Amino acid sequence: MGYRLSQHAPAEWWAALQSGARAALLSPWWAASVLGADKSFVDNPLLGSPRLNAWGLHRWRVYTAHVLAARRRARLTDLLDGMDASTFERNGFIIKRNVLPDDEFQQLRRQVLGHRAPARERVHGDTVTRHIAVNPGLLRAAPGLAALLQGPLWNGLTRYVAACDRAPMACVQSVQTHATLGDRDPQTHLHADTFHPTMRAWYFLTDVGNDDSPFCYVPGSHRLTPARLAWEHERSLRGPGQGDRHAARGSAHIDRNHLAALGLGHPARLPVPANTLIVADTFGFHKQARARRPTMRIEVWARDRPRPFLPGPTDAALDLLGLRDHRVDLHWALRDLAGHLGAGRNPWQRRGLLAPDAPSPPGLRPVPEDHSRHGA
Repeated sequence: MGYRLSQHAPAEWWAALQSGARAALLSPWWAASVLGADKSFVDNPLLGSPRLNAWGLHRWRVYTAHVLAARRRARLTDLLDGMDASTFERNGFIIKRNVLPDDEFQQLRRQVLGHRAPARERVHGDTVTRHIAVNPGLLRAAPGLAALLQGPLWNGLTRYVAACDRAPMACVQSVQTHATLGDRDPQTHLHADTFHPTMRAWYFLTDVGNDDSPFCYVPGSHRLTPARLAWEHERSLRGPGQGDRHAARGSAHIDRNHLAALGLGHPARLPVPANTLIVADTFGFHKQARARRPTMRIEVWARDRPRPFLPGPTDAALDLLGLRDHRVDLHWALRDLAGHLGAGRNPWQRRGLLAPDAPSPPGLRPVPEDHSRHGA
């Protein structure tokens, strides 16, 4: 026994030294991340600490983030009319049909679908999602899209729901279901993106029927009720042991049978015609319905996940640098750089020049990624 201990002790000591050095180097970052948007119980031992969460860390982050978001939204109420504000307060999402006159919509649709540009794709289970950045090149090719994204309806709804007075990051998104061999798309499981209010928007360029993977949302689940706050606290006590890798990294999953315990009803299924805009707070429970057959839907997709504890970020810095319309390209470049530095591979793979409605090549496989800052 003594021989084996003396033989293996140096390796054990070296591993302990490496672990201690890593903790010492990352501790300031982990501490600072408590006041950031990080949500993973796995990648940050402070956020995933059952002891700290028993003392109320996660509960405090959730509650404080919602109080601050409510204050920011209160300053943005003049961006939309009272009916939209009350609809959002009741449901957590807003639907606007017939956004553009039909001739303007058809022109916008032709401009967007006819534009070939650098595309990225990722695989989620058996679903392939393509993104083409909304950047100066696309906005020049599709002036109808530029007018929509610069207009009061888009800006009012997206900024108010995000509780953040800045333009969101936007792409032309194509979602192809049953497109490759794989498990069930995790987006078809009922979940919340993160612990604080966030915004996603979909302006549909194609019809989305009841069998075409429509968006589903649990009405009212964006509100931080005492029951929801208690539920968030209880799940934080499990730390990294959530039983699901997406949940362990901060995207809370819930079984629809447990919604009643939170005072919530069943998800509303939202099939919509083209030329419809949906804007939702994805702190609320939502999913994409599972398509019954291979489908492709195409939409202008936008996301804003602001830093929850900042007083109110704006576009001022990006405007000063002339980079507002390059936000997606910058995001991809930073994720590529992180991959080159060994900080997790970018799951958005380059596909060359593609139009939004071009079929994806067969045989695609998912790329492992770091989920700590990027939810399901």
